[in-house]
Amino acid sequence: MKLIARATIQVGVLLFCLSGVAIGQAPAADSGNSPSQLGSSSTKAHDDSYVIGNDDHLAISVWKEPDLTRSIPVRSDGKISLPLVGEIPATGRTPLQLELDIANRLKNYITVPEVTVIVEQINSKKFNMMGMVGKPGSYPLTLSTTIMDAIAAAGGFRDFAKKKGVYILRQNPDGTQSRLNFNYNDFIKGKNLSQNVKLEPRDTIIVP
Repeated sequence: MKLIARATIQVGVLLFCLSGVAIGQAPAADSGNSPSQLGSSSTKAHDDSYVIGNDDHLAISVWKEPDLTRSIPVRSDGKISLPLVGEIPATGRTPLQLELDIANRLKNYITVPEVTVIVEQINSKKFNMMGMVGKPGSYPLTLSTTIMDAIAAAGGFRDFAKKKGVYILRQNPDGTQSRLNFNYNDFIKGKNLSQNVKLEPRDTIIVP
């Protein structure tokens, strides 16, 4: 009888342990997110504040429609051309606005068109580098280009460049120009870091 009782107790303990393992593993099985949950946290890959211009290069994709997915430039007349959509204005629109325009035209052919527009290459907005830099000229302007970025893109300073006297000539909406000074020597010493401003279209950086 004692042996039977002892065996019963051991079996009970074993069952309790197994049930505890199963319970402990249950949350791990539920911790994974479903595809819909993962998708809900994703964000689009472009900045909806950017305004498309002539000669910009766009990547346009329509979900599950490979024939409508392509990479195209914006023409000099500000338009692009797509199958089923035809010609549609792109210049002056943000990527999000252009997505909506294309989707509205596709509703006659696709029940719920899902369109994505990404600016692959910015060619419409430029800045100029002049003076004592390695490669003076005109350069494409991205959303985050600063004076330091511009100097680096132009190959850095040439010998005898006046690094304290760098400045930007900026076109104002009323046709006048503003001058923004940039002291490179102070900046690399950690002084007046705010002078490393983001560039705007048609800015001209001059290195005397």
